[in-house]
Amino acid sequence: MDTKLKNYSHSVATKIIVFIMVILCFTGAITQFVNVVVLNDGDFDTVFQEDYFLSRAYIRETEKVLSDLKRLISEYKNEEHILSGGSITEEELRGEEDNLFLDFQSNSRSYNPELSQEANYEKFKEIYADKITQARDRMIKNDLREYHLLLQRVEEYKDLLYYISDGETVFTNSTKTEKEHFITYPSYMVFEEYTQEIYPEEIKKNERYYWITPSIDQLDQESDVAYIAFTEAFLNPKIKEWKEDKIVATKGLYRLAGFLLGLILSFIYLVLVIGRESFKDKEVHLNTIDRLYNDVNLGLCLGLIGLWIGLVDEIGTQNIQKWIIPITIPIATLGLLFVLSLVKHFKNRTVLKHTLVYRFFYNIFKFIKDVYDSGSVGVKLVLIVIGYPLLIALTFFMFPVTIGIAGWFALKRIKAFNAIKEGVERIKAGDIHHTIDVEGNGEFGRLAANINSIADGLKNAVDNELKSERLKTELITNVSHDIRTPLTSIITYVDLLKQETDPSKVEEYIEVLDQKSQRLKTLTDDLFEAAKASSGSIPVNFERIDIVSLMTQGLGELNDKIEDLALDFRMNYPKEKVYITADGKLLWRAIENLLSNIFKYALSGSRVYIDIEDLGSEIVLSIKNISAYELNISADELMERFKRGDESRSSQGSGLGLSIAKSLIDMQKGKFYIQVDGDLFKTMIYMPKNK
Repeated sequence: MDTKLKNYSHSVATKIIVFIMVILCFTGAITQFVNVVVLNDGDFDTVFQEDYFLSRAYIRETEKVLSDLKRLISEYKNEEHILSGGSITEEELRGEEDNLFLDFQSNSRSYNPELSQEANYEKFKEIYADKITQARDRMIKNDLREYHLLLQRVEEYKDLLYYISDGETVFTNSTKTEKEHFITYPSYMVFEEYTQEIYPEEIKKNERYYWITPSIDQLDQESDVAYIAFTEAFLNPKIKEWKEDKIVATKGLYRLAGFLLGLILSFIYLVLVIGRESFKDKEVHLNTIDRLYNDVNLGLCLGLIGLWIGLVDEIGTQNIQKWIIPITIPIATLGLLFVLSLVKHFKNRTVLKHTLVYRFFYNIFKFIKDVYDSGSVGVKLVLIVIGYPLLIALTFFMFPVTIGIAGWFALKRIKAFNAIKEGVERIKAGDIHHTIDVEGNGEFGRLAANINSIADGLKNAVDNELKSERLKTELITNVSHDIRTPLTSIITYVDLLKQETDPSKVEEYIEVLDQKSQRLKTLTDDLFEAAKASSGSIPVNFERIDIVSLMTQGLGELNDKIEDLALDFRMNYPKEKVYITADGKLLWRAIENLLSNIFKYALSGSRVYIDIEDLGSEIVLSIKNISAYELNISADELMERFKRGDESRSSQGSGLGLSIAKSLIDMQKGKFYIQVDGDLFKTMIYMPKNK
């Protein structure tokens, strides 16, 4: 009976059955781990947590809320604080200056290596004053964007009440801001006067509590207070979800423990019986797969691990439950065959001898020995003095160097993967300015570059959205202001007209009403024209136009206005005829808008220069004048609708002229630009030349 049991224990059928058990237990353990940690976004710690308030889930929720509110009140406060530069620390500004100083050292001719560092830095601050200001403005703009994103995220908190204040700035979503109101809820956090009050008390028993809860010294001033209350509507779904995760994690842990126990026992059994036909058998029986060199075998095992990780990462969490078993079983089967082959060689004491490196150097040693045995005295002396020491050095250092290089490459790839993973988490959390720094042109390098491009695109989209919102606000404000002014005058004078009996006064009031109504009509016409031009609904009839004749004829018709304003127009144009392809009516309407701007804003008695230049494939028409108002805004801002050169808005313009002109030129396949240099205002129209 004992002999039969021993024979049965080493039979091929038994080994195959146990081999299959190892694969199934390993696959089951991996599946349970993935099911709990990846699919349910949890961990096995949940099994040992007695209460939701002691769980990592509660810590995650409170950490996010506290972090956002703390940043709002201590770092950003409000728009005025950010715009004044209050959110920028000296270290951040100094870092930007240091980067510009490096550029100054490398690219500026003003840098003098013979001067001291302090002297060069003073010179740098003078020369790079504008760039330093631009860098500061850029930092303010970034902080302003972060502030609005953070504010939007805080406002989206559901069924959670908060009140936080530093004595001046307040952020709250509750109509009641007294402490007594917040402590009536089932869970709350109160921070005031360097003290803290947390409920329920068991929260403080959480081992991770000190990482996420603001400590007493985190309150910057005695006036800082923070009240946060978690309502039942907020807590109940969270507690329910936590309990469900706890059940899944508990079942998963038991299953994982069972699979691991089966894996350990079956693997130990295989290790004991593999390669032998009985326990008394001293000889290790090798098969075809065992002819594979052990170092190659080890490399293949590592490659299979990398392949499994790559495939799992490639399929993603959405399909991992469907593919985890089909991927794991074949890879685990091959891996186990290779591992058992190594076990056989270990039993056979041929782990090192059956390696490719060993065979390579063994053959070299053998060759040198044969040469030595059959060689002369001189050959033997050379082999003794040079050959053998060199070969020994190669033997002892070749393998560690190879392993070191392989390890270095592996660590480098792991570091790159971790950098990408961390970067994606930061970008997902809202830090769209984060750049993933991964060197090289490999897969990880290209992946990091693509993610950075996505972050840049997101950043540009946020910038454009903020700019669009600002333009909408300014548009509404400006339209309201420009329409309300004449409308208010009309209403006022109508009321006066109703009560007035003096005919001379009535006539005066009617004249004012006529002026204001004409002003209102002009404004609405301009607004309608701007809307039509920007929508592209105006038909365009292209024709051959003599641009010089068009300008000369147009200025002749406007001669009376030019003389009234004492403007001196100077035209420069080629002697030959210059023809362009455009719609004559639309082109003159655009030019007329530019001339209208000159009549409204140009300095009386100044010169106006009109230049027409042939550039070969296109013709450029440039108009320059001196503004009567100080132009302290950029060219891009002047192109915005209802934007005027006089910020007081005391002139009669609507601020639509440049916007209409640009839209009309764009419709004719031309290009429109403006430049501002001090009080000099220049417009440039590029039109395709007629061939």
